[in-house]
Amino acid sequence: MEQRFSRESRCYKTARVFPTDVNNHNTLFGGKLMAYIDDIASIAATKHCRRSVVTASTDSVDFLYPIRPTDSVCLEAFVTWTGRSSIEVFVKVVKEDLLRGEREVAATSFLTFVALDSDRRPVVVPAVVPETEEELKLFETAEQRAEMRRTRREQSKRFAEFLTVKHPWD
Repeated sequence: MEQRFSRESRCYKTARVFPTDVNNHNTLFGGKLMAYIDDIASIAATKHCRRSVVTASTDSVDFLYPIRPTDSVCLEAFVTWTGRSSIEVFVKVVKEDLLRGEREVAATSFLTFVALDSDRRPVVVPAVVPETEEELKLFETAEQRAEMRRTRREQSKRFAEFLTVKHPWD
């Protein structure tokens, strides 16, 4: 089976926080950060399998500290685990106060992508090989996250059966 190192998928994005990027609390709008996260995670997943990918789920986004207009935001993404056609990507969001140079992890996120062939059907992906302490820890805990994803997906499917698709005015 084909294998790739986590480092081969690693990618980074740094952005400044502009006034149009903040909410009424004068912190980075969560939706803006989520768009950054999905974007960079899809790049990491694509680099890993060198195929088109689709977001299967945003497993978690944990906002740990507010990101302010005096901060830059740096996202780091890499593949932590693979299934048959699925790819788990971890995104670490580090904020840096540009005036003081202080840095801290402001958010973390796990997303899952599915690799597709030219007919848009799931295709087998290379296994991932972790090397660093951080990569190994995320790899070792990945099976537990994968099981939680499977359970949550089944619950979501059952729940969706009870939801209406009618227009509110019908």
